[in-house]
Amino acid sequence: MTPLPMPLVRLNKHIAQLGLASRREADRLISDGEVKINGRVVTELGVKVDPAKDKVEVSQKVHQAREKLIYIALHKPLGYVCSARATQIDPYVANDLVKIKERVYPVGRLDKDSTGLLLLTNDGTLTFALTHPSSECEKEYEVKLQGAITPEAIRKLEAGVKLWGETTLPTRVRRIARDVIQITLREGKNRQIRRICEKVGYPVRALKRIRIKSLHLDLPVGQWRCLTPDEVQAIKK
Repeated sequence: MTPLPMPLVRLNKHIAQLGLASRREADRLISDGEVKINGRVVTELGVKVDPAKDKVEVSQKVHQAREKLIYIALHKPLGYVCSARATQIDPYVANDLVKIKERVYPVGRLDKDSTGLLLLTNDGTLTFALTHPSSECEKEYEVKLQGAITPEAIRKLEAGVKLWGETTLPTRVRRIARDVIQITLREGKNRQIRRICEKVGYPVRALKRIRIKSLHLDLPVGQWRCLTPDEVQAIKK
């Protein structure tokens, strides 16, 4: 089954999702010539972009005028979502766990049934850099499977698995128990680990992200902390 193309998003909404400005502020920045799409200044309101392909930037002076940039590591518990469209049943991590006055946004997602390391920030440039497919940002997960995984299944995971007519990028897999593996991805397709493990015959029972690039999970469940300056610089490389 061929995946549906990602829908286009209004530029002001995309800027707001990146944490760079509110939609109203984004419209002003666009009108003032402070926004670029793929290196070209855009001043027309209502323009739409493809978040997976288009590079959106605001001028350096806008960054300098913004509030202090914030970088937070969170150990996401079960049951929390990374979408802003949260409900009382499905609480939103940034609102319900990180109690600060500034607005921060998750960099990428962990689904409701997954736990582990989540990065939150108001740095839209970093968000784009880490989530754009071309970055191939490494993320490592600990995965508990249904059944004792075989060496043959591990080789299939490492070689890449066909999803929606496309083969996923090769992975690194390390078996740490008969039914537990650590797997490193360089892409982030929707529910990718759950789908590829099921494809090779081993449904996922529990999934926890333990690393994003050089940043490792070192927090109890539900706790958060600010990144050190050295950690911020390392994750930007």
